[in-house]
Amino acid sequence: MRRSSLHLVAACAAALLAGCTNLGPDYEEPDVAWLAEWETDLYGQALTKAPDKEQDLSFWWKAFNDPVLNELIEVARKENPSLRIAGLAVLESKALLGIATGAQYPQVQRANGSWARVDRWPTEGDDSGNHSDLNTYDVGFDVGWEADFWGRYRRGIESADAAFFASITNQQNAQVLLAAQVADAYYAYRTTARQIQIAQENADLQLRSLEITNKLFKSGQSAELDVQQARTQYLATLSTIPDLEIALKQIENALCVLLGRSPGDLPEMASVPATLPELNPLFIDAFPANLLLRRPDVRTAAWGVAAQSAQIGVAKADLYPSITLFGTIGWSGSSVNGTDSTLSTGVGPAFTWNLFNYGRIENNVRVQDARLQQVIESYQLTVLAAASEVDSAAISVVKTLSQQSLLAEALEAAERSLSLSTKRYQEGYSDFQRVLSAQQSRAARSASYVANQGAHISSVISFYRALGGGWQPATSEDLVPETIRQIMAERTDWDGMLEEPVPLPKP
Repeated sequence: MRRSSLHLVAACAAALLAGCTNLGPDYEEPDVAWLAEWETDLYGQALTKAPDKEQDLSFWWKAFNDPVLNELIEVARKENPSLRIAGLAVLESKALLGIATGAQYPQVQRANGSWARVDRWPTEGDDSGNHSDLNTYDVGFDVGWEADFWGRYRRGIESADAAFFASITNQQNAQVLLAAQVADAYYAYRTTARQIQIAQENADLQLRSLEITNKLFKSGQSAELDVQQARTQYLATLSTIPDLEIALKQIENALCVLLGRSPGDLPEMASVPATLPELNPLFIDAFPANLLLRRPDVRTAAWGVAAQSAQIGVAKADLYPSITLFGTIGWSGSSVNGTDSTLSTGVGPAFTWNLFNYGRIENNVRVQDARLQQVIESYQLTVLAAASEVDSAAISVVKTLSQQSLLAEALEAAERSLSLSTKRYQEGYSDFQRVLSAQQSRAARSASYVANQGAHISSVISFYRALGGGWQPATSEDLVPETIRQIMAERTDWDGMLEEPVPLPKP
């Protein structure tokens, strides 16, 4: 009889598995209708044709040919706390995937047991006041497996798997942001250092004018007004330097944070010259639309759609009966004379069906569907923002570059004007007001030229970031440094997960 029951349960299980289905929609990559026809002229203007091969976007900063920048980015990739947090999130999502995967196996695998000593003191009848005692005990094992008839657990695994890959692409996006932030801060430091240098050069020129006016005043060849005007301009220029020095220190502190260091001096910056480089032309042949869909943040958004799509199936499964196969075995007994120990077993199917839920389950399905549409719209917004970033960075690259030659000519003219006006003043052919105007023009043109250099470099960095450059496939060491993995392994049994290779998400 027991054997026939087991055969019946096995047959039922086979039939259930054969009829399993997945409720809810299967994932489809959201379509971006406008992207196929999108082509910005600015993209082509920001680039030059590559002579041999396309530039490697994974290490775009190496195109700057700056060993200090290379070193800083390498340090940041190892020590930046935000990047570590993104790496730890990958481990978290891997563990969550393990939870979802484990749910498809027997959900109940429970051993139980008890022992009790019972003392009795009857208070009425013939046995009143006679003490007696007995021991009772039982031990058992229960197993229960909900057949995944409607795909509840398969959809759950699908959702967790997509969330896992989303965490990987999110870590890749953190790499993109970090490389751009370090490069931006590095060249902002050099730009500010150059601005301090320029301010000091202007102050030196104005000091010489002050000395000239003072000499002429003492010889009776000019008025005291010239001296005071020269002094005012000289001191005003000097007063701008402390603000620039404050900005320089703030940038240095921001770099320290990116490098995972406490605020202070950066020894790497000691050898950095207070000049800005002339950048090489950009060589990127890939069509921007293709690069957009490969951006880590766009891939993260796509995986988010996949994860939420599966949640609709999980919610819909609650509309249907839950079919479970169960089994139990137990042993019980007591110390009462004449009582035998008992071994009992049970096996069979069971079902539960939440028939009257007053719309809770249906509305939960609607909630999940609304959330799916939200993440689809979020994906569309991410792609739009990415295209906008490419276009904005491209126009900035183009226009700041076109400004450089104009500003260089303007600075050259301002320096010539200052030289001529100073000479004519010394010879007595013009008043000091022309010298003051020439000094102000020279100071303004030099500041504008340096600011434009910094803006052009920043726009190039933004362009590389907008294209999604600056990430490499991560290893377990990249996710979490060895020292931290050792601490985590001592604290918790990770069953080798800390050393497992990181899969590369499907495109």
